[in-house]
Amino acid sequence: MKIGPEKLKANLHKELAPIYLIAGDQPLLVAEAADTVRTFARESGFGSRELHVVERGFDWPALEADTRNLSLFSERRLIEVRIPNAKPGADGSRALVRLAEDPSPDILLLIITARLDAKTSSAKWVKSLASAGALVQVADIPTARLPQWVQQRMRARGLDGGIAAARIIAERCEGNLLAADQEIEKLFLINGAGKVDETAVMQSVTDSARYDVFQLSDAALVGDTTRAIRILNGLLAEGVAAPLILWSLDRELRSLAKLSWLIEHGASTNDAMARARVWSSRRALVRRALDRHPEPGAFGALLAGAARADRIAKGVEFGDAVAELTSLVSGLAGAGLPKPLPDVA
Repeated sequence: MKIGPEKLKANLHKELAPIYLIAGDQPLLVAEAADTVRTFARESGFGSRELHVVERGFDWPALEADTRNLSLFSERRLIEVRIPNAKPGADGSRALVRLAEDPSPDILLLIITARLDAKTSSAKWVKSLASAGALVQVADIPTARLPQWVQQRMRARGLDGGIAAARIIAERCEGNLLAADQEIEKLFLINGAGKVDETAVMQSVTDSARYDVFQLSDAALVGDTTRAIRILNGLLAEGVAAPLILWSLDRELRSLAKLSWLIEHGASTNDAMARARVWSSRRALVRRALDRHPEPGAFGALLAGAARADRIAKGVEFGDAVAELTSLVSGLAGAGLPKPLPDVA
């Protein structure tokens, strides 16, 4: 069966399945789901816990043998298997299927993996484990829902900060639920239970956003200038090198320049994207960038700005690399182009 993480505790109250497969990329939510299973297992008499981490060369036959061996005094055991990349390999897949086909009444099997993509979700080992026990897929929290998620966590901790206070935490810790939870805990320790205003939240939170260069390029493509600049500042504050930031932006700009050229020479937008092998999942983002910059040579000008920023960052040319990066990101996210530096005599 498939269970949402929000329904896991209620389901465990009804019945403890022999196998739980928990999959997801959010460490906090995955850890909480796993802790819920461990707690119920312990309360149900599974007195000991064994941990196995699947790496290259993992001994699957030994794991299978371990699940068949009775422990000393016939103690019921929880066996936890972590598969970080959600790819157990051929031997592992067959072993997991066999474990699902013949679960031991004295063993509770807890398997934790990264997020399951569409192909992996349909794999036999996943279906077998879900059929014999329960599959808990932990989804990421969409950016638009982060303030509501934070507000719920605050309420659960006894804090009443309102949606405005929750939005501050969500923006400062964007993408990092663990950091957001830590900020809520810090607020509780400082202020205690009860009402907290926006000033208290602003004084407490730190900029813990888990930004990366791909989030930056996506925000710029979609045209969210404010978010793109915030991500850029977060990256720079974390010490991410300018050439790495420029690599991501340059990659997008080269693709956009090619698409723009194809469209200018008669191709439809859909045909140009197919010829440029733009992934279907990214076509809406790319289309918005193309619509904002219909003028010929727009992306060529942005590429020239990226090259100038790169030369400045590497010390080849005089200038302010941060200012150039900000101008470049603003140009891609908005409708303008980066302003060239004045000539230096």
